[in-house]
Amino acid sequence: MPKFKPHRQGVRIDMTPLVDVAFLLLTFFMLTTQFKPQEEVSIVLPSSHSEFKLPESDVMMITIAKEATFIGNDTTHIWLSLDSQILRKRLFSEYKNKSVQVEGKELPKEYKENYYLEISYPVPKNQLANYLVQARTANPKLRTVVKGDREADYGVAEDVMDILQKTQITRFSLVTDFARPEPTE
Repeated sequence: MPKFKPHRQGVRIDMTPLVDVAFLLLTFFMLTTQFKPQEEVSIVLPSSHSEFKLPESDVMMITIAKEATFIGNDTTHIWLSLDSQILRKRLFSEYKNKSVQVEGKELPKEYKENYYLEISYPVPKNQLANYLVQARTANPKLRTVVKGDREADYGVAEDVMDILQKTQITRFSLVTDFARPEPTE
């Protein structure tokens, strides 16, 4: 047995490629991240002191807009949104053939081709009950949320709540802005 041992050589790892990979991944995720899409109708919410959080999934949101929207020959202030793309495609398949005007502007051709990618759809008041029943039949776990503009007509909100009651949807949430209580001195 030899008494002489060779000296250990230290392992040296070059970190330069690792930094390059980290920046490539960072760039990839920054470019592919999709943020919350812009809403079709701008809504100014009323304020309240409730801190109840909205659910993340299985949400059916009814939006009551201040401005009227034209769908073919119908006029409406009501928008319906669903978080399931498959359910949107099933319920709103006729929207690819309809002309929709929001705040006086015709929606572009891409809207008609990719209608099921949109988040919310204008719905005439006389067809809202039908859409609500179809959506609840397709997904019984849907939770209903009503979101109304602060300056929207109260009559439209009252009509929506009547339709919800007629379709046996008695539990729903109202969306508001959280108003922090004023500090007392």
